[in-house]
Amino acid sequence: MNLLEKIGLSAMFKLDPELGHSLAVKALNMGLVTSKGPYTSDRLKTTIAGLDIPNPVGLAAGFDKNAQVISPLLKAGFGFIEVGAATPKPQDGNPKPRLFRLVEDQASINRFGFNNEGMRIIANRLSQRPKTGIVGINLGANKTSSHRAIDYVKVLETCGPYVDFATINVSSPNTEKLRDLQGRSALTALVAGVMETRDQLDHHIPIFLKVAPDLTPTDIEDICYVARMSRIDAVIATNTTITRDGLQSEHAHETGGLAGAPLFDMSTRVLAQFSNLLQDEVPLIGVGGISTAEQAYAKIKAGASAVQLYTALVYGGFSMVNDITRGLDRLLEQDGYAHISDAIGVDRDTYL
Repeated sequence: MNLLEKIGLSAMFKLDPELGHSLAVKALNMGLVTSKGPYTSDRLKTTIAGLDIPNPVGLAAGFDKNAQVISPLLKAGFGFIEVGAATPKPQDGNPKPRLFRLVEDQASINRFGFNNEGMRIIANRLSQRPKTGIVGINLGANKTSSHRAIDYVKVLETCGPYVDFATINVSSPNTEKLRDLQGRSALTALVAGVMETRDQLDHHIPIFLKVAPDLTPTDIEDICYVARMSRIDAVIATNTTITRDGLQSEHAHETGGLAGAPLFDMSTRVLAQFSNLLQDEVPLIGVGGISTAEQAYAKIKAGASAVQLYTALVYGGFSMVNDITRGLDRLLEQDGYAHISDAIGVDRDTYL
C-alpha cells in the first residue's frame, strides 16, 4: 500500500461508511487510484464459462452498483468485474444508516436493499464501457415488485447486450423474501426465464447464479440440481451471511448481510460442498472473506475456478488486488502447479 492510499483510507475511516464508499467511487473517477492493469502469467490466464480472463481475481457486485467506474476498475488489477445489482426501476433502498464497518472483525454489515439508479441508466453506462476487459451485471428485483422473476428478465433484456456475463442474485438478505427464490421450484422457473431471454440476445453470454452461505445440505442439493438441469454456467459461492458468530464490534447486532473476514470459513465450506456435488460439471467462483493470496489460494483448492473480492478493499485498498494476484501466482509456482486449473479442488475434502 502506497502513502497516498494509506492517507486516503485513514481519511475515509473518519467518515460515515456510505459516504466513504461514495468518495472512493469519485476517487476512481478522478484517476486517483492508479495501476498498470491486471497482473497475469501463463499460470493465471484461464477460462471460466467461455470467458478468457487474464487472472482469476475479480471484483464482486456491490461496489460499483451503478456502473460508474468500469474503466478505472478494469485498470485496478482485476481479471474481471461485476457491476450492480441492477433492478428494473430505480430505488433508494433501505433507510440509512445501512452500512457499518466492523473494524475489530475486519468486516462490514450492510442492508442496502438493492439501491441503484435503475437498469436504463446502468445500461446506458454499460453501452459506453471499454471494449476490452470482462464485465458482468448482477441482476436484481425491485422490492415492491409482484413478479420478481420477471424483473430479472427485464434487467437482462436491457443490460445483457453490453456485458460479458450476468449473475442471477437470489441470495441478498436485504430484500424481503428474496432468498425464497433459492428453493427448487421457484429457482427452476426463474432460471428458465433468464435462460430463455439470454438465448434471444444478439450475443451469447454465460449466466451465473449467486447463492447464500446460510444453506442447509438439502438447500445445496436442490440448487445443484437446478444448476445442472438448467445448464447454469457458473455458481458464485457465496453472498453475505445473516449469522453473527464470534463478532467483537459494537455493530455486531445490526441487521443485514455480514461480509469480510468472519465469512471466510463458512463460505469456503459451502463452496466445497457445491464442488463435491457438482464434480466439475459447473465451475465455481469463490467469494467471502478473501484478503490475502493464501486465502484466494484456499478457495481455489476448495473448488473455485476464480474468486471475487469486495470488503477487504475497505481495509487494504486497491493495491491489494495485484498483491493477491502476484501472491497467488507465487503459491502456484511454489507448489509445482503449471496452471491454476491443476489446483482446483485439491483440498476440497478438508472443508467437507
